[in-house]
Amino acid sequence: MNYPIAIVCGLMLVCLAAHLTGGVMQSLSIQPSKVAKKYDTEQSLVVLDRNWVQLMCAFQLVSVDLLAISGVLYLLAFTELLAPRQAIGFAVAGLFFFWGIVWFAQVGALKPKLKEFLLLGHWSVWFVFSGLVYWGSLSL
Repeated sequence: MNYPIAIVCGLMLVCLAAHLTGGVMQSLSIQPSKVAKKYDTEQSLVVLDRNWVQLMCAFQLVSVDLLAISGVLYLLAFTELLAPRQAIGFAVAGLFFFWGIVWFAQVGALKPKLKEFLLLGHWSVWFVFSGLVYWGSLSL
């Protein structure tokens, strides 16, 4: 068993559960037709609702990514089924690192207050996961 990769696999499943519960509830809380007090036209509400539906669908694509990567991490940590194991591990570590950079850049570009920036600190999780998977991949 590869402990660093197994740890990330378990934490990814926790992230998936948090994403499917808390994230969905947060996203549902901003549905335009439910929170709107007043819009200029009915058409603007239709466009906002369509954009919100698109956001919700894209949000759930992340759930698929989290589940798929958890599966790959499980196979790397507990089996010999994937080959070349080390290259796959390095690729997953690179993906996490890239996710961290993109998340950090996106949140930074939106210029939230420092407290909000820290509360949206998913980037730090991706960097930690990247390091753990890289470390675990060295021994694959």
